[in-house]
Amino acid sequence: MILLSFDIEEFDMPFEYGKDISFEDQLSISTEGTLKILALLSKYNIKATFYCTATYALNRRDIITTIIDQGHELASHGYYHSDFKPAHLKQSKDVLEEISGQTIKGYRMARMMPVDENEIRKAGYQYNSSINPTFIPGRYNNFNKPRTWYYQDGVVQLPSSVSPLIRFPLFWLSFHNLPMGILKWLSKITYRKDGYLNLYFHPWEFTDLHQPEKFGFPGYVMKNTGIVFEKRIDNFITWAKQQGYHFSTSGAFVKHIIK
Repeated sequence: MILLSFDIEEFDMPFEYGKDISFEDQLSISTEGTLKILALLSKYNIKATFYCTATYALNRRDIITTIIDQGHELASHGYYHSDFKPAHLKQSKDVLEEISGQTIKGYRMARMMPVDENEIRKAGYQYNSSINPTFIPGRYNNFNKPRTWYYQDGVVQLPSSVSPLIRFPLFWLSFHNLPMGILKWLSKITYRKDGYLNLYFHPWEFTDLHQPEKFGFPGYVMKNTGIVFEKRIDNFITWAKQQGYHFSTSGAFVKHIIK
């Protein structure tokens, strides 16, 4: 099956490139993209997992309500996107549970940074999807981590999907920069090997990022964003369904593998 997930956060990525952006714009850009994602998922009757910061949820309760009403899973993406303390693990879970009325079972660390699994367990999470098991220059080197799901310190680990052998990452940047034919081929061989795909994206990718003076992003980040990215994901979903692949939330997948 394919686990589609989306990280909803206050859109603070321009700060990494020396640009300022108001909190109101951070929220509005993430909201614009989230609404486009929800429409696309509704079109294909697909359920996905939304990893959300408590900060975004507190400021856009209406979007959280829509996500829940449409049958999707809500998981934690921390309290803030650019600040972390271990206490935020439980605090963000509590906020999201109060707003959504759901039990929050999953966690994903902002920017896929390391997080103490014992703290994850103590905060009450069942699974953690914070590992990209490959090498991304300037970010992380996780070649020593398993490619597929595993247990660690009482928590189910759901690494992002990478291809067999060379561990080419099938993450958001790949979906912007690779030809669709190569993406589908890599996805197919990975699915055949692992039996599932764990793919993650962000709402702001579904908005127009071709504004270098405003965001400061390099070309490989801006490439194929906005309506073009919507069409690419639509195309990928159509192809996946033609292959007979099924879609699932991360929580449902974890429930299946641990029973």
